[in-house]
Amino acid sequence: MTTPLVRQVLSNETQALMARLRGIKPFSLHVPMVAAAALQTSAQQLIEQHMHRVLSSVAQMLGTYEDWLNSEAGRRTKDATAQRHLTLVRLRFHAALTQFDLFSDVLTQRSEHEFGVWLAGLDALAVDALKIEGKYFELPGVACYLDRGIGAAIRRVRTRLPGGRENPVAIIRVPRERMIGSGIASSLVHEVGHQGAALLNLVESLRKELQRKIHSDGSPWRLWQQWISEIIADFWSVAQIGVGSTLGLMGVVSLPRAFVFRISEEDPHPSPWIRVMLSASIGQALYPDSQWRRLREVWMRLYPRTGIDPEKEQLFQGLEATIQEFVELLTQHRPRTLEGISLLEIFPVSDRQPDRLRNLYGQWSGRFNAWRTSSPALAFAVIGQARADDRLSVSDESNLINRLLNHWAFNRNDLNNQCGCRPKANAYSTAVISTAL
Repeated sequence: MTTPLVRQVLSNETQALMARLRGIKPFSLHVPMVAAAALQTSAQQLIEQHMHRVLSSVAQMLGTYEDWLNSEAGRRTKDATAQRHLTLVRLRFHAALTQFDLFSDVLTQRSEHEFGVWLAGLDALAVDALKIEGKYFELPGVACYLDRGIGAAIRRVRTRLPGGRENPVAIIRVPRERMIGSGIASSLVHEVGHQGAALLNLVESLRKELQRKIHSDGSPWRLWQQWISEIIADFWSVAQIGVGSTLGLMGVVSLPRAFVFRISEEDPHPSPWIRVMLSASIGQALYPDSQWRRLREVWMRLYPRTGIDPEKEQLFQGLEATIQEFVELLTQHRPRTLEGISLLEIFPVSDRQPDRLRNLYGQWSGRFNAWRTSSPALAFAVIGQARADDRLSVSDESNLINRLLNHWAFNRNDLNNQCGCRPKANAYSTAVISTAL
């Protein structure tokens, strides 16, 4: 039986957890930001509704435990057993706080001067880059935030959060060092590609197709299969923003030689050296132009493949020998989710041809109204092409992107009216959560 002293200690701890839970307010009540920096309304509501369900569930568990502890059954339970039950509830409590902190990191940066509005502009770019030809999935809500490091990352929608619940919106971590230049689009749209691939189940369908190509352990197709999740995200990025994607990738993976030529059996990321070569080959297949050959030559001059291990050199030779066949497999892939349509056909390839992007840059130069009426992904494709052609200086690029991000943040409702991220009818409210807790 539980002793009175133990019951009192456990009851006090339960009430303390409940009090802390009541202190967690909706983000809309305590996260200050200018209106342009705020998340899209639907995404904000999805997050608020999600946290309402999580916190209400924990509150219910605490209340149930308190009632049980003071019941006849609780009194007959051993002290250690009663403690074990509370420990399990506390784990759920901490999982809820972890989720709250995750979304808090996303939202509190929105109050930073300039950066908050830029993040809202990146939200708009991410949603636009996720759009494809046809209605094959409902667009999720997207929220971007900044963090240290050189690489971006994504927590995809409907993946499991701490505690087991599904993530209500896609959360994209953007490297702060990429702000503010066209390279930001390369990192961001790569992460968007991970989300798009998941919604279309591209990784699994491509892995099955690549499995048929593997003839031995040393086959380069085994490595293509191992790296396919990152490769399809790179493909998405090149398909949406053209040469700017490859230039941005080169900036990210320009590392010491030991890392550039590294091939790991566990790493889902391709060796940086072959990854850039593959990105340029994808670009050549989608947007034929001599610029891709020049980019490959630059990369090989920066990182000549000399003095590396003979066994690794053999792997690189095998990968290079199969690049063209692999790229053709990617472009012609027809997963069930696309109902017979090839991967190539869902992207705006005709709109991203280099000569068209060059013409658009010439037409739009000095006319900001033309830039702001374009889609965000197309605007970044034009900027990336202009940078590749050395027609746009770094300072002018930064100023232009600054203005565009501010404009997209202010006009997201016009840009994202087609976003399918809709909250449920019973919108989250302070009264609801206060009543639940």
